[in-house]
Amino acid sequence: MAQPQGALLVGSVNYNDAETTFRTAAELMGGQLKRFPDGEVGDRYHWIIFQGDLLGQAEGLERVGDEPIMVRHLDARGLRIADGVDAASIVIPTLGYASAAKESYALFTKLRAEGVIPAGKRFQVSLPTPVAVVSVFFQGEDRTRIEPVYRDKLYAELAEILEAIPHEDLAIQWDVAVEFAIIEAADYESEFGAQFGSWWSDVWAGIVERAVEQAAQVPADVELGFHLCYGDANEQHFIEPSDAGNLVKFGNALFAAAPRPITWLHLPVPIERTDHAYYAPLAGLEVPDATELYLGLVHREDGAEGAQRRIDAASKFVQRFGVGTECGIGRAPEGTTEGILRTHAEVASAW
Repeated sequence: MAQPQGALLVGSVNYNDAETTFRTAAELMGGQLKRFPDGEVGDRYHWIIFQGDLLGQAEGLERVGDEPIMVRHLDARGLRIADGVDAASIVIPTLGYASAAKESYALFTKLRAEGVIPAGKRFQVSLPTPVAVVSVFFQGEDRTRIEPVYRDKLYAELAEILEAIPHEDLAIQWDVAVEFAIIEAADYESEFGAQFGSWWSDVWAGIVERAVEQAAQVPADVELGFHLCYGDANEQHFIEPSDAGNLVKFGNALFAAAPRPITWLHLPVPIERTDHAYYAPLAGLEVPDATELYLGLVHREDGAEGAQRRIDAASKFVQRFGVGTECGIGRAPEGTTEGILRTHAEVASAW
C-alpha cells in the first residue's frame, strides 16, 4: 500500500480560536506538518464572505439589495460602484488579513517557545486571490474597474505581513478557487457561465498572468504555496471536475512562468473518485524537485479507509505527494474536526 509523506492543513479549521487550532494540530499531526495555519478563525471562518462587510464601508461602494443576506453574522450581499464614482478614488478599508496574521503569529511563537509547536515549523498565512473577491461581490463592468483597487489593497496587506513576520518563519498560500469556476464556466452558456464569466479576453492567459503576479509578491526567502479548489459551499463543489486535467494545466503553467520557486501545490480530489480516469492527468504534472505536491483526498465521511483508496488510485500516476483535505474544514460539522486531523496522520508518514 502506498503511503504519502507529509500533510498540509489547507487553511480554515473548525475551532473557535487559533490556540485550539495550533495545539490540536501539533498534538495530532505535528510530525506530518511543516506549516501551521491559525485555522482562519473569527470572521474568516467562511473564507471571503467577511470582505463584503468591510468593502461596504468604503465611500463610493454600495451594497446591492435592501435586505441583508446573512451568513451567521456576515452580510453576503453583493456590491456596486456608486454612480459617478471614479473607482481609482475609492479608499478600501483595512481588510483584516494583516492584523489577524500578526496576532496569530505572536501566539504561534509563544507556543513554539513552550514546545507545543515543534521547532523548525513555519506559520502559514492563506490569502484569497483578488479575482475571488471581485467575482463574488461585483458584477459586469464594475469588476474591471474595482479589481486593481482591491488588488493593490490586498498586496499592501501582504507587504505588512512580510514586514511584521520574520521571513524564515513565514509561509504564504494563495487560494485559487474562483479561477476554476471561471475556467469551467467558459464551456457553459448557462447562468453558471454568466456568474463566473471572465472580464478579460483570454481566460487561461489572464488567470496564469495573475497567478504569476501573485507569486512575485512573495520574496524568495518566504515559502509560497498555491491551493487549488473547486469550492466547498455546503460541502459541495460549484461544479464537479471530470478529471484533474485543468488542475494540471494550471500547475504546469505556473511552474513554467513563476519568477520564484513554488514551495507547494495542493490539488483537490473529489470523494467519489477512485477511478483511474480522474488521476491520469497527474502523470503529466511537471512538479519541480523542490516543490511539494499535496493531494486533497482526505474526507471526513470515509476517513482513513477512503483516503487510502484514493491514495492507491493516485499512486498509479504520481509517486511523490502528501495529503490534505479538498478545501479548508472551517465549515465542517461540529465534532468532526479531530477525526479529520487524525486521518491525515494515519495515512501519511511524518517528515
